[in-house]
Amino acid sequence: MKSNIKFIKVGVVFMLSIAIVALSIWMNNDEQAIKTNSSITNKKIEWGIKRNDNHEQPDVGKENRKILEENNGICLGDNEEKIIYLTFDEGYEAGYTSQILDVLKENDVKATFFLTAHYVNTQEELVQKMINEGHIIGNHTPKSLMS
Repeated sequence: MKSNIKFIKVGVVFMLSIAIVALSIWMNNDEQAIKTNSSITNKKIEWGIKRNDNHEQPDVGKENRKILEENNGICLGDNEEKIIYLTFDEGYEAGYTSQILDVLKENDVKATFFLTAHYVNTQEELVQKMINEGHIIGNHTPKSLMS
């Protein structure tokens, strides 16, 4: 059970890191970089991964890896440890979220819920339940961040 909790915590940290990087990229989408100090810019970068056909970890690209390393970000986990990250996209579901939350609570499992603005505005009680039960809330933006 402790390894499951560790696994879930690593998954949550992973997803939160991705959400923070993605939100940062989305918010700083100006075409021209403006230096604010020697290491921080608002230069627009594309985010994505290059999938491999040989079951190896995907490549995030040189520039993205550098940004992640400089900011202690996590994108790809330990490729020696088998971990599953449990995530849900909310706003496009068929009304099962309450039941999903009950099952997660019964099994002491945490997940990440990516919420659309519409879902946040129409499902306040469920969103609050997610927060109260220790799940991670991510932003499911209407704009695609993948190149």
